Amino acid sequence: MFIDEATINVKAGDGGDGCVSFRREKYIPKGGPDGGDGGQGGSVALAASSRIKTLMDFKRRPHFRAKAGENGSGKNRTGKSSDDLIIKVPCGTIVHDKKTGDRIADLTVDGQRLIIARGGKGGRGNQHFATSTRQAPRISEPGRPGEERVLRLELKLIADVGIIGCPNAGKSTLLSRISSARPEIASYPFTTKSPNLGVVNMGDWTAFTAADIPGLLEGAHGGTGLGDKFLKHIERTRVLIHVIDSAGVDGRNPVDDYDQINRELELYSGELAKKPQIIALNKIDIPEGKKSAKRLMKEFGRPAFPISGATGEGIDKLIKETAKLLEL
Repeated sequence: MFIDEATINVKAGDGGDGCVSFRREKYIPKGGPDGGDGGQGGSVALAASSRIKTLMDFKRRPHFRAKAGENGSGKNRTGKSSDDLIIKVPCGTIVHDKKTGDRIADLTVDGQRLIIARGGKGGRGNQHFATSTRQAPRISEPGRPGEERVLRLELKLIADVGIIGCPNAGKSTLLSRISSARPEIASYPFTTKSPNLGVVNMGDWTAFTAADIPGLLEGAHGGTGLGDKFLKHIERTRVLIHVIDSAGVDGRNPVDDYDQINRELELYSGELAKKPQIIALNKIDIPEGKKSAKRLMKEFGRPAFPISGATGEGIDKLIKETAKLLEL
């Protein structure tokens, strides 16, 4: 299951308490205070990992707590500081403070790390409170509490190319044809209920990633159908491949579909509408689709390529044009 939003509670470790102790050795009856300091509590950090693709684990485990520092002890021994707790998240995770709504960070690079809650400082032992007039202090400091935060995690896929279009236009079929991704494919709308990611190998040591975005309907920017839940995943893309059912298998008008999708992009974000877009006139393996594609190529003001996701016809030209726009 693809999960792209989650809320988690993180608590850094508390600092260890300082110690009250006095030096007691043979022949040294009044050795003075020797209470050690408490150790530092462990901090909580988020780390981006390319091996993780979803936020599903955070639905099962929403609470994370780092270990507290150890208390100080006699003979001026400082308590052991605790290790930081590292929480791995997918690359492309945006971190928000749940309470304030502020955006804290955008973790996009594999290995990128951010301390999200700092551990508490250890308290001072009684050795620090000795003065010329108070040579046997019986006071120490408690450790300071670690920070606690509630975070909202939001995942936006990182892909070079976003494959968009109306339901059942052939987006998943195209992705499976150009990459090793194997999304669910069937002859009914909304087969794809979550984005799929694939790597397109150009054969000359160059490659790009493509994301198949679930079908969009009119009103998607406001949440209709699968809605804006998936529109956000194409915000990071550099190029869009707009797949259109040129055969009109479901009785849809290809031109109306094209206009509708672009209208939704504009309403959701003006930046999305400005992205370079290539039109893939799919299903030319069907006679009606091939005939319609010739007419449609003249109607669109953007590059349009007749293709067949089923047979692979025309896909090489489409990929070469995509690579050209990506400047590969």
